[in-house]
Amino acid sequence: MKAIVLVGADQPLTLQEVDKPTLAPGEALVQLKAAALNRRDHWISIGKYAGIKYPTILGSDGAGVVVEVAGDAGQEWLGKEVIINPGHDWGDHADHHSKEFNILGLPDDGTFAEYVKVKIEYLHPKPAHLSFEQAAALPLAGLTAYRALFFKGKAKKGDKVLVVGAGAGTGTYAVQFAVAAGCQVFVTSGSGDKIERARQLGAAAGVNYKAQDWAEELKHMAGGFDVVIDSALGPDFVKLPDLMNAGGRIVFFGATAGNIPELPARTLFSKQLQLLGTMMGSPDDFEAMLDLVNEHKIVPVVDEVYPLADMQKAVNKMGNSAQFGKLVISIS
Repeated sequence: MKAIVLVGADQPLTLQEVDKPTLAPGEALVQLKAAALNRRDHWISIGKYAGIKYPTILGSDGAGVVVEVAGDAGQEWLGKEVIINPGHDWGDHADHHSKEFNILGLPDDGTFAEYVKVKIEYLHPKPAHLSFEQAAALPLAGLTAYRALFFKGKAKKGDKVLVVGAGAGTGTYAVQFAVAAGCQVFVTSGSGDKIERARQLGAAAGVNYKAQDWAEELKHMAGGFDVVIDSALGPDFVKLPDLMNAGGRIVFFGATAGNIPELPARTLFSKQLQLLGTMMGSPDDFEAMLDLVNEHKIVPVVDEVYPLADMQKAVNKMGNSAQFGKLVISIS
């Protein structure tokens, strides 16, 4: 089968012929129709991620058709259109993942290939209203945004929600999911075009975080926020507590702009704010996310679709943060 293989840090991703996966009992072979990139793939490709092994086939997101099942269990999946939950071995606790938790695409070979093997328990029916390319864009970022908003952030109808960095895949999902839940959504972005596109998804308004007075502008617009979803952190994170309503929740799952700076402790305890870290989500979160997508017929935002052979171009675009929504790979 054809696959995109990473052979070393800062080495170009190469299209190679590799062996088709061999199944163990309880596993299924999925012929992939589409895959999608995540920020994780970019960091791995430049050698800035823990536990990297070479050679490896990256890719956590995928949608396709089940063509083989090993053993008696799971035969009903044969021929079915599926998407894959990329979060494996979550464990027994809803509040946190286990030590065995891992993400498809490292250490196990992932979805940037014509075929991928996964345990049957991680298969889910592809939402019928989505194309393979749209469905492939959903799993990792959609799961992360759903858990951040609803499990950790406890967002509910009528809440004011701020999405920091609305152009990323997780950011676009956070906007779409919060709007579907009846929240009033505001965004930040470094691009006026991305703010306008977020408004087209249902956001009420947004500000450019490159402006010196962006926090004051947001406070004037919204008055205060019940939930903030942030994947950047960095120096500007210090401005968020002042924007919060009493009892508000700041949820974060990335640090693309650096670590959390020194925070105003008095504001945190006087407003009784919560700082909540999150990462991916449980199997229950994944099913609930799919239920929301199916109920509201939510369509993932796909920025651009690339052929498998152009994977390096897609990774480079992600590295420049030039996309709005998800970058998708079409696999024939």
